Amino acid sequence: MFNPMKKIFFVLLCPFILFGQHSADAVYINGKIWTVDAAQPEAEAVAVSAGCIIAVGSTKEIRTFVGASTRVIDLKKKRMMPGFIDNHTHFMSGGFQLQSVDLRNAKTEEEFSSIIRKRADARPSKWITGGDWDHDLWKSGKLPSKEMIDRYTPNTPVFVNRYDGHMALANSAVLKLAGITKNTPDPPGGTIVRDPITGEPTGLLKDEAMSPVWGLIPAPSDEDMLTAARLALNEAKRFGVTSIQDMAYSNGERDITTYNELNRRGELTARMNCVSYISGWKNLALSGIQAPFGDEMVQLGFVKAFVDGSLGSSTALFFEPFLNENTHGLPMDIVTDGRLERWATSADSAHLQLRVHAIGDSANSLMLDMFERIIKKNPLWDRRFRIEHAQHIHPKDFARFAKIGVIASVQPYHAIDDGRWAAKRIGDVRCRTTYPFRSFLDNHIKMCFGSDWTVAPLDPLLGIYAAVTRRTTDGANPNGWYPEQKITVKEAIECYTINNAFAAFEEKEKGSITPGKLADFVVLSDDILSIDHIAIESVKVEMTILGGKIIYQRTP
Repeated sequence: MFNPMKKIFFVLLCPFILFGQHSADAVYINGKIWTVDAAQPEAEAVAVSAGCIIAVGSTKEIRTFVGASTRVIDLKKKRMMPGFIDNHTHFMSGGFQLQSVDLRNAKTEEEFSSIIRKRADARPSKWITGGDWDHDLWKSGKLPSKEMIDRYTPNTPVFVNRYDGHMALANSAVLKLAGITKNTPDPPGGTIVRDPITGEPTGLLKDEAMSPVWGLIPAPSDEDMLTAARLALNEAKRFGVTSIQDMAYSNGERDITTYNELNRRGELTARMNCVSYISGWKNLALSGIQAPFGDEMVQLGFVKAFVDGSLGSSTALFFEPFLNENTHGLPMDIVTDGRLERWATSADSAHLQLRVHAIGDSANSLMLDMFERIIKKNPLWDRRFRIEHAQHIHPKDFARFAKIGVIASVQPYHAIDDGRWAAKRIGDVRCRTTYPFRSFLDNHIKMCFGSDWTVAPLDPLLGIYAAVTRRTTDGANPNGWYPEQKITVKEAIECYTINNAFAAFEEKEKGSITPGKLADFVVLSDDILSIDHIAIESVKVEMTILGGKIIYQRTP
């Protein structure tokens, strides 16, 4: 499926183009280019051949690369930057979500129920999935229950997740299919939410309690997979995302097969960096796969695991309990039974990069402990440990992040979303080091940015806006939620480009507009380096370029 020589070929090819060819396939001129290259941070124009950057400079300089067949694109003083890289998406799930029921903006319980009813009426007996509901938008703030939808869906299976993906609502039809009753015990690493009086399941399932239901949902066809991928790729193009770090196999290795098929057809319009679940590390190792493995379009060699759940579902693992619930959170079963450390140690010894989900301060601290033990046990290599989300950090642990060299792989939009209600769950003290962007950078910790789509919008400009303003989506924090954690626009751009490239072992190939690198660019409607930070929220992508070719242009 993968040719390991392709990686070597690419590395050798770009220098050949750079030094051996003088006529460009395309030049982009008259722009305001922020290169994210410290050696030449600003430029006006760039020349491209065979998908690579061959020169960066003034418009006058770059015009010397124009030949008889060169395409000349006038940027008309628009701001160009490296194509955005997203460090954490659930990409295929996003494609399927675009076809599923959307509950993200349901402002009331009644609206939630009405959307489900309409979908059930339109497609009776067909599974209703997707959702991304947010009960914190509702005036009552109460969690949904199966009674809200049962009367509309007596014969239609419904399984719709909260937007963080760590809790979902099943109707009675699904509970029956899964064999979940009041006598079903909570699985390790999961919770079946029950009525406090009757003990009956409310329909809410948290983390590992969701697993039995996922296995019941009919598998998509090959054509369904292609359709979902195309929809997701169209979203990426629209938002200037040229590289995706895909954090979840929604359908096992079929995701990879789908990306390769689209690549074969010439339809893969984002470079895919694909993660496997850590339990399958041995299959990768036995195949000779190490990080990074693949070519410039599809890469493997990375494994993911979960330590805990999420803040919104009260399953993130904290040293101190939640304020609104008598719980410290919920460690995953692979943590409590020791499998995570065994797998992580073995995967690291096989030179597979570890990307571990940790939300709560205790979960992050636990992973730092584990990483320290792995370093002591295994031989040295360029391992680049990542903690995905790194959301709530105990003050004592910033120095350890830096000492161990752990990458903080964070998603900034969550700060302005969770900031609406986080203090009610964990209080002021812990919120001070929640989404601690400034603290990470000030402690010399490599930080990279992404969306966590579909948990949050895919648009990197919203992520940059969130990181530099920290203005919560409810308008309650116009000067920023814990504003001391704001960062600059230039720092945020680095987190969405060169830092993300480093986090995937690709800093020599992408992440800056530098001769010899891949010609992946984004052109913006407004200059985010000069406009008011608040206005970044409204900036649009004018043009997305992959390998020097325009793959998206905004319609006026």
